[in-house]
Amino acid sequence: MPEGDIEKGKVTFERLVCNECHSIPNIEWKGGKDNLKIHLGGDISSLKTYGDLVTSVINPSHKVALFYNQETSTEDGLSKMKNYNDVMTVQELIDLVTFLQSEYQVVPPPTSYTPYY
Repeated sequence: MPEGDIEKGKVTFERLVCNECHSIPNIEWKGGKDNLKIHLGGDISSLKTYGDLVTSVINPSHKVALFYNQETSTEDGLSKMKNYNDVMTVQELIDLVTFLQSEYQVVPPPTSYTPYY
């Protein structure tokens, strides 16, 4: 895949009004008709891969997080997220995913492990 541009991805995020349902630090949350506020970015303990994020954008019903399931899914278990496949270019998808990936910081999970010396 070609390299993505973080700033162009941020513009795409705002142009597509993703912030009606998704909240990202430093981007005003708009609050859409369903009043969802799904947090993206921040500290995570496992990597959000490029493939994971692309799949989440082009096929949001592929995997719906359990703790959002009732709020974000239809009765059939499909994501309420709008399909953007016909309104977004491939380059915009690449830039958007590059932007989203930049918003996550992988941190080790807390542990109580004490090494023996």
